[in-house]
Amino acid sequence: MNSMIARLPFPVIQPDWPDLPSNIRAFSTSRRGGFSAGVYGNQYGVEGFNLGDHVADDIGAVSANRALLNQYTPHDVMFFSQVHGNIVLDAGSIHSGLVGDAAFSNAVGTVCAVLTADCLPVLFADKAGRCVAAAHAGWRGLAGGILQRTVDRMRVAGASELTAWMGPAIGPAKFEVGQDVMDVFSSGLSDVEQYFRPKTDAGEERKYLADIYGLARATLAKHGVVDVYGGSYCTVSDPAHFYSYRRDGVTGRMGHLIWIDQPR
Repeated sequence: MNSMIARLPFPVIQPDWPDLPSNIRAFSTSRRGGFSAGVYGNQYGVEGFNLGDHVADDIGAVSANRALLNQYTPHDVMFFSQVHGNIVLDAGSIHSGLVGDAAFSNAVGTVCAVLTADCLPVLFADKAGRCVAAAHAGWRGLAGGILQRTVDRMRVAGASELTAWMGPAIGPAKFEVGQDVMDVFSSGLSDVEQYFRPKTDAGEERKYLADIYGLARATLAKHGVVDVYGGSYCTVSDPAHFYSYRRDGVTGRMGHLIWIDQPR
């Protein structure tokens, strides 16, 4: 597992991303180091770093967490309403009320960010350092094309060879799904059975343990992105570091950010 680092006043995950261009900055937050409490706090119910303003947390605490985050980004982070779809937004044009599940930018200092609590966050960078993106990929969005649409928008914006990093999500030992989910992916990917491990005995309603990391890798490879890193976390299994909707029901959200840095 990539390690948490305490370089900032709140713990973050610095991606282990070998071919990330030197002018690109990226990190994921955890549930620790902020002002939220109770189910939105850390594992002890205090000092939580919830960044979601739609989960019934105290809005003052969320605002304080976001203000602290913004001290360590080049511009204030603009979050948007995520709906498990396949809309990709220009991060430089995001305003309150916009709906989408990914954001891209080729502008220096504009932060692309998504929120998760089990869904898969994927950060993208053009290897030339000219374009970045962040995508929120739950299974519905993943099956619905959010990753390929993000790749397409980046290429239209001038990106060439892409690299990607998968942040913390529900792991393959915890992601129980039904036959319907497997059927959805079967229509778009070959050999999809390798990403669904049968969980039930013969004669019972079919249940599987799905590997969302593997499904994302296969999807990205299909669209020409083969340098993909990360995928070693499980949000459900690690309450010390991560919020998890599947584990807790009512919970906070972590942030996953990437931007092009100012020239040095």
